[in-house]
Amino acid sequence: MSTVRVEIRPRPYEVRIEHGLLKDSGAAIAQWRGGRKGRVFVVTVAPVRKLWGGKLRESLTRAGLDAHFLEIGDGERSKTLGTVQRLAGSMVRGGADRHAALLAFGGGVVGDVTGLLASVYMRGIDLVQFPTTLLAQLDAAVGGKNGVNLAAGKNLIGTIHQPLGVLIDPELLKTLPEREYRAGLYEALKCGVIRDPAIFAFMEKKREAILARDREALEWLITACVRVKAEVVAADEREEGLRRILNFGHTLGHALEAETAYKTFLHGEAVGWGMVGAALIAAALRRTETTVTQRIGSAVMAYGPLPRVTVRSRAVARRMRSDKKTLGGKIHFILPRKIGEVEVADDVPESAVLEAIEDLRYLSQR
Repeated sequence: MSTVRVEIRPRPYEVRIEHGLLKDSGAAIAQWRGGRKGRVFVVTVAPVRKLWGGKLRESLTRAGLDAHFLEIGDGERSKTLGTVQRLAGSMVRGGADRHAALLAFGGGVVGDVTGLLASVYMRGIDLVQFPTTLLAQLDAAVGGKNGVNLAAGKNLIGTIHQPLGVLIDPELLKTLPEREYRAGLYEALKCGVIRDPAIFAFMEKKREAILARDREALEWLITACVRVKAEVVAADEREEGLRRILNFGHTLGHALEAETAYKTFLHGEAVGWGMVGAALIAAALRRTETTVTQRIGSAVMAYGPLPRVTVRSRAVARRMRSDKKTLGGKIHFILPRKIGEVEVADDVPESAVLEAIEDLRYLSQR
């Protein structure tokens, strides 16, 4: 087992990473809860419940935990306040009190919605994250950020609510659809660009093993990315400085998702295009070498295919202006300087943004 500590005060927590961890998850959760007997409400989606829900229930029961399963719809369209309200109503009917706990058992959408619910139900209850997609395992489940979407943009309503702990079982990825799996790999590339060149180099060299879901390669990659996330959020929990680098690829990526009504791109795919776009902008503004932009673009394409970019450039630019990363009317981009180092830029001219989006439209049709 690999364990990564997330040193956020006043309550640090740990991320446990191990193949086969599902069978011991109940014991871990009972330990983190410290003897609290409140009911555990598991929020999941139907496909995950069908594949893994029985084993999770068995583990929770063995640990003496009273579990109740709640389902939401799959995908970004379920990331709404309406979903949170419906779940809260189900919890009330299920007898959830202030000692109840929520367990997010699914991908990034499940984690976001459950985290928001945990932060506001009876003014805050215990939360455990148990991500079942690669993207959620190496990124979304760690750090306490959660939220839901509005028609105007992604994650515009949210809170920061840290979990008691995070359980990661890479074994669950064996049933993950290929497209979902590849989408998570773009977030791993992000960790390499923003902080750890070793991750980026590993993904360049070990592409075949990673795509084959090799056990050792996966556990190394997930652990390395979780360490990056843990270091960044421990230094800046509320995104007032360093944590903003985690948004590399997200400014443009979120706009692509919103402009296509969350029907064209998986989140990781949109981030993949967003990273390429940010690298193109950095090269155009001479903030990085052309070779860096080429490496980022090549690495993203190597883990494709990606959906085509067909949206109008100015429509995407308008979406970016309403993104939560826009401050004082200025769009903030995370631009790569070199592999392992990025900068926050609020002086990117719209002409450079429009040109980058047009380049993405061209690249996506090759």
